[in-house]
Amino acid sequence: MDMQQRPIGQWFKSSKSGPNCDNCVEVQFLGGGNVELRNSRDPQGPTRVFDAGEWDAFIAGAKAGEFDLPAHAR
Repeated sequence: MDMQQRPIGQWFKSSKSGPNCDNCVEVQFLGGGNVELRNSRDPQGPTRVFDAGEWDAFIAGAKAGEFDLPAHAR
């Protein structure tokens, strides 16, 4: 499913997550440009909400490799 067609208010994991992987984050689009993020292992736990500008900046940085884990941190 194309990201632009994701339903509002439905949690989903990345397609890069394996079927048995519980080490993932999930996101849902809330409408109004807001995106909610949670730990998939703790779906009842705390969440973080980002506005459209924050989310776009994060995604652009992730695509550019700005948040890749450094080798010395592994």
